[in-house]
Amino acid sequence: MMKTTRTDLRNLAIIAHVDHGKTTLVDGLLQQAHVFHENKVIRERVLDSNDLEREKGITILSKNTAIEIADPETDQLVKINIVDTPGHADFGGEVERVLNMVDGVLLLVDAAEGPRPQTRFVLQKALELGHKVIVVINKVDRKLADTSQVLNDTFDLFIELGASEEQASFPVVYAIATQHRAGHTPDIGPDLQPLFETILKSIPAPVVEIDHPLQMLVTSLEYDNFRGPTAIGRIFAGEIKIGEQVVYLTSDSKIVPGEISYLYDYQGLDRREVDQARAGEIVAVAGLEGITIGDTISDPQNPISLPRIKVEAPTVRMSFGVNTSPFFGKEGTWKTSRKLRERLFREIKSNLALRVEETKNTDTLLVSGRGELHLAILIETMRREGYEFHVSRPEVILQTSSSGEIMEPFEEVRIEINPDDIGIVMESLNNRQGELKEMRELSTGTVLLTFLAPTRGILGFRHHFLTMTKGTGVLNTAFHSFAPQAGSVDARSHGSLVAWETGITTTFGLKNAEGRGTLFIGPGIEVYRGMVVGENQRPDDIEINVCKAKHLTNMRNSIREINQRLVTPREMSLDQCIEFLADDEFLEVTPKNLRIRKRILDHGTRIRESKREEEKVIG
Repeated sequence: MMKTTRTDLRNLAIIAHVDHGKTTLVDGLLQQAHVFHENKVIRERVLDSNDLEREKGITILSKNTAIEIADPETDQLVKINIVDTPGHADFGGEVERVLNMVDGVLLLVDAAEGPRPQTRFVLQKALELGHKVIVVINKVDRKLADTSQVLNDTFDLFIELGASEEQASFPVVYAIATQHRAGHTPDIGPDLQPLFETILKSIPAPVVEIDHPLQMLVTSLEYDNFRGPTAIGRIFAGEIKIGEQVVYLTSDSKIVPGEISYLYDYQGLDRREVDQARAGEIVAVAGLEGITIGDTISDPQNPISLPRIKVEAPTVRMSFGVNTSPFFGKEGTWKTSRKLRERLFREIKSNLALRVEETKNTDTLLVSGRGELHLAILIETMRREGYEFHVSRPEVILQTSSSGEIMEPFEEVRIEINPDDIGIVMESLNNRQGELKEMRELSTGTVLLTFLAPTRGILGFRHHFLTMTKGTGVLNTAFHSFAPQAGSVDARSHGSLVAWETGITTTFGLKNAEGRGTLFIGPGIEVYRGMVVGENQRPDDIEINVCKAKHLTNMRNSIREINQRLVTPREMSLDQCIEFLADDEFLEVTPKNLRIRKRILDHGTRIRESKREEEKVIG
């Protein structure tokens, strides 16, 4: 078969650590390529279309866009498909599959901070696939920018990650993404033209077999009520046409026939309906019922499967169950086990790193993911969609080696802190079976500590870490490997303050509870028996009556009651709630509220069950 080089096409991904300007740079590329009409109001970070992404300032879902620019050497119009990738290791499932669609990457590095932990994770995946890398040193106008040091650190990182000699000889572009300017030296030019030129020279044009039978690898899935499942991927060989009869090859080697009812490519931020597309292009097709990520769309006469996308196994799991609290059904739209099951099984069709398993209890499902953040994003997305349910404390997934040894997941933990906080952080991680691998001082005056720690030691650690470092520390984790189980890990050092009865909280009741610890709620809040209302200073749980009203005897006492002042309660985010959970607690999730509660709401029953468990252990 004759191979053709598609000089009119480039496919690239943009990878970076969180908040290094990746999405802002895409804004500039789109603007300079005149994707927007002159009078159009342009929203910043256009690719962060998901509400959660805009709130958290991170990319969660990969997205496709495309621009067309003229090659200054040939005057040929070249289409550049750009894939925006997540920067967090917990979304590695997204990273691994979208990197299959491209031939090269832009690695964005902050001119002051240099390569960071999440940069390592995504870059390693790109290097393993043999992709060519362009390094973009962004924010060169920052006060603490040190471009020569950052360049040296980036080169060291490439060598450390096993880059080939060709990959380590990477081209460098300097930029200020917010001003849409770039240059071949830190003395940058008026626009992004140097970056465009480097992309055209350094990112390989796809080498394809146009005359070969069709082969397209599905790397993403979307759902549309009108068109059904929409499969997104790259055509590796042949061409595809609207109305064409095709087959797709599944993971269990089945060959399923279908017809291409809709075909789109990408132009700017929009999808454009086209009649046909050829090898090398990234397209979206609709009309193939039952297709999943990793399937190959192929020619019916000559069905040939492409290698399936491999995603690392999940490391953490939580149970998702029907809400069983006294407030069931008051705040959610979707609350039955059938709706919960449908939603979770729909999620695994597009969320490749997620697993959903049935349990003995028909109202409960076990959901496994790549980390706490991966599962927390799913929980937050579902509550915004109107779902009501409860989740358990995260637990690590264990494996058994071929020799029968129990293996647990370990994380590489990278911590950047002030020198004054080294002692307390090292002591805390040592208690969690963390092993210090490296310690070095950074040019910013902070210290970088690298630990290898079991995942179960890191669960619930982030909130304590921020408290220890007074909010100044930076913590990043990435899955390292499965290894033999480490020793015991320090359990939660504080107990819970638990509501004694169902009712409305009062200032008087809460004032009495304040002496016991930190409250999560204020007065006038509806609570139920067994609901956690605060954190105890001591390790044990305390039942407390937060609904107790003071008996007023005269007007003077009444005024004194009004004047009582409570300490502002601690507002708990979803991430903090998940970290706080004990083994005997659930997090009740509704569109309006997050409530931590005991699994067994009745105090007497809880004590009896606890004694039974203790007797089992002793026996």
